[in-house]
Amino acid sequence: MTKPAHLVVHERDGALGLSERPVPGTVGTVPAMYPEWLGGQGFTEAHDVRFPYVAGEMAHGIASVELVEAMARAEMLAFFGAAGLGPERFDRELERLRTRLTGRRNWGVNLIHRPDDAAAEDEVAARLLRAGVPKISLSAFLDITPAVVRCAASGLRTDATGRVIRKTAVFAKVSRPETAELFLSPPPPDLVRRLVDNGDLTEEEGRLAVRVPVADDITVEADSGGHTDGRPLVAVLPAVVSLARRKNPSVRVGAAGGLGDPAAVAAAFALGAAYVVTGSVNQMSIEAAVSDEAKAMLAQAGVADVAMAPAGDMFELGAKVQVLRRGTMFAGRASRLRQLYVEHPSLESLPAETRDSLQREVFGAALEEVWRLTEQYWSRRCPAEVVRAQADPKHRMALVFRWYLGNSATWGVDGAPGRRNDYQLWCGPAAGAFNTWAAGSFLAETGERTIVQIARNLLQGAAVLTRVHQLCTFGARLPADAFDFRPRPLA
Repeated sequence: MTKPAHLVVHERDGALGLSERPVPGTVGTVPAMYPEWLGGQGFTEAHDVRFPYVAGEMAHGIASVELVEAMARAEMLAFFGAAGLGPERFDRELERLRTRLTGRRNWGVNLIHRPDDAAAEDEVAARLLRAGVPKISLSAFLDITPAVVRCAASGLRTDATGRVIRKTAVFAKVSRPETAELFLSPPPPDLVRRLVDNGDLTEEEGRLAVRVPVADDITVEADSGGHTDGRPLVAVLPAVVSLARRKNPSVRVGAAGGLGDPAAVAAAFALGAAYVVTGSVNQMSIEAAVSDEAKAMLAQAGVADVAMAPAGDMFELGAKVQVLRRGTMFAGRASRLRQLYVEHPSLESLPAETRDSLQREVFGAALEEVWRLTEQYWSRRCPAEVVRAQADPKHRMALVFRWYLGNSATWGVDGAPGRRNDYQLWCGPAAGAFNTWAAGSFLAETGERTIVQIARNLLQGAAVLTRVHQLCTFGARLPADAFDFRPRPLA
């Protein structure tokens, strides 16, 4: 792979073979292939990385400080999973990142959309900007919000040639072309004007904001773990790549979702991705901040061992997340709660048998006790939710049900004793693909699964397969094992 391959016509049967050096009968040469050459060279240049590979922002800090640091030092890129963290831990982890990665710009932090709490979304954006986070990944946004524009426009300036320079690199995760178009375009002028008038942007930043797209990197998220539209990458990625080329060719488009083995990574690059983003497989890495028990469960997953379940943060809207099904009853229990919410106006209207079943099998506590804990939580975080729940029994029921959905994710991260059947582990089919590929190799051992070895092997395998497919298109005869890249320790 690291040397040119020479195509040779065999005199005996006219078949194409390979030679390490030019010999009589050579009819062509295929150049060497390196992982660094996959994707778009503009991505690696723009983000000061060697490889076009990103470890995505698994929420609740699963994509940990240690994970981000390891990737940055290996000349790749990673985003810290800030979603779901309280303010104190968020600030603490952010300071750890800044301290450990001083002078580096190949790292970032996630900003997730908060449709139920715009003020909290704005506050996280402000903290990221004050901390000087070099890259921000926007996820779950269906529209351009004030927080998005602040991230995109804060610190804009021009160089000596008049070109607009960003202080903060903005990535946007999308799963639909119409959403991608919003980030390929400049922000709405009226929204920019409002932020300028409020003092959130300077006049100069506002003037420059309408000259550039909201994001310079758009990640097309397909069949991923967690929040997902479940769209096939082979359909949505080419559509967004084509849209970007027509509307704003300077914007780089990457691929996420379903990338668990080298063949999938190679396919993403072949479809036009400038970079790839992994998620589900990263939870099995040593650096991932999730319990050993959860990692062991994920290591047993097959490609079909996933299910859709209600999302805790958008429960009332009916949004769903993709989670591990094997070894946990979370998906079924969460779906039952959603159905009860749709069918009943309040907790009090639930049949006695149903209440007993929920208390015994799902919550592990009386509904009144769950409401007490829920009320305490929202009184600290957003008292308006408590006021609304007291006036609206259905909203009170939603908050109680969300207690289970929210805690189930924490139980999986912490490895809560006695709650294994309730672990909510965000997981797509990529985890199963990775387990199948890694079986029998050194990466089958959980102690060997560093985030860097996972990333390097996926990239190396993708480069090998890309080279193999190139040779096949020229008609070269290759043995079956040429398509089977096995994981190996890589320096």
